[in-house]
Amino acid sequence: MSALQAQEIPPMNKKIIAYVETVIGQKVNRGECWDLAYESLNRVEADWDGRFKYGKKMDPMKDKIFPGDLIQFDNIKIQYKKGNTTYTETMGQHTAIVYEVLGKGRYRIAHQNTSFSGRKVGVSELNIHHIVKGDIDFYRPTK
Repeated sequence: MSALQAQEIPPMNKKIIAYVETVIGQKVNRGECWDLAYESLNRVEADWDGRFKYGKKMDPMKDKIFPGDLIQFDNIKIQYKKGNTTYTETMGQHTAIVYEVLGKGRYRIAHQNTSFSGRKVGVSELNIHHIVKGDIDFYRPTK
């Protein structure tokens, strides 16, 4: 990320990412995906509903998404091909934090309670263009 891009990130988002960086590889609270969002938002004293609305709703196709924004997945099915292999991933109700923006609709996300990192915080890639079913909502933390 360039210095200019880093300057654009909202201050609250920067604080969330700073916290996330301290817990990668660790279990946050019970290790549920939602626990990472809960801890992050409460540490920065964000204004949120205490459930699944994490701030101002954003549209990743129209709005600029930043590290520190939150994502709520609802019955998502992701499908893509690499070579001759088709990969499929599903997420019922799941919560993640944008860790890095790789491009329009492509992110590295921090989350826990996953098949790859278990109940510890890990980082994986998400391409929203590969979503074939379900709903995904992005939120900008607010004060």
